[in-house]
Amino acid sequence: MKGGGERAMVPAAEVRTYYDRPVIKAPVWHWYIPAYFFTGGLAAGSSMLAAGATATGAAATSQRARWTALAALSTSAVLLVLDLGRPSRFHHMLRTAKPSSPMSVGTWILAAYGPAAGVAALAPAVGLGAVGTAAGAAAAGLSPALATYTGVLVANTAVPAWHDARRALPWLFAASATASAAGVSLLLGADPSGPARRMAVGGAVAEVAAGRAVAATGGSAYHEGRAGRITRLAEACAVAGATLVLVGRRAHLLRLGGALLAVGAAATRFAVSEAGQASALDPRATTAAQKARAPARS
Repeated sequence: MKGGGERAMVPAAEVRTYYDRPVIKAPVWHWYIPAYFFTGGLAAGSSMLAAGATATGAAATSQRARWTALAALSTSAVLLVLDLGRPSRFHHMLRTAKPSSPMSVGTWILAAYGPAAGVAALAPAVGLGAVGTAAGAAAAGLSPALATYTGVLVANTAVPAWHDARRALPWLFAASATASAAGVSLLLGADPSGPARRMAVGGAVAEVAAGRAVAATGGSAYHEGRAGRITRLAEACAVAGATLVLVGRRAHLLRLGGALLAVGAAATRFAVSEAGQASALDPRATTAAQKARAPARS
């Protein structure tokens, strides 16, 4: 045999499971879980935009972004309670702190971010501008962790489409949060010469790049079926939205571009959710991922 290797005497075995049934249990997720991912990312991105707008003197954009962050966070709380079943369960998770658990870390991030985002939005309305600025800075400091912890959370599972893309998923969630926040700000009439426009284009470019990295490492689930269609929709919206924001000169074009970016960011979260559930139901995806991670035999 060429190359000096030993010729295989039998063909490679086809990996199968009992009656081709799934090896792992698919996550039982309803629509409000990916919606929770989206609103949490929108809140985080809006706090970062508010901090950037404050630093550049765009006061109107900053305050609008703070209110967006508070509204998105409030919506996230409702969606989280829908998933938990009872509000008290969130409180129960605060009884312990486990750094090795993304769920525990995420709970504490939310507990710290929520008051900061609330004070940042409400303080200026009662004449406490300095307090609002300080709270806004605190919220912005927590925003990267808030934007990415859900990506770490899903990657820390046995679901092939999530675990195999574990290095790219947090980046995708961060880019999606950035694009959605800037898109909503432009949709609401942000100054096109301010930071929202630059943040929108940069976030969209990063989202497309990270999305392709996730699709390349996460397996066929991101290319096929319902998840594949949503993935393509997310990229199309990001590209079209960024193009309109970049070249548009009229307010209605910027608003349309912002809306497309927000839709694309939401579609990204739903695509990740759908891909994970599809790959969990595919026994070959699970066994192939496990076989690839197994140490090579000598």
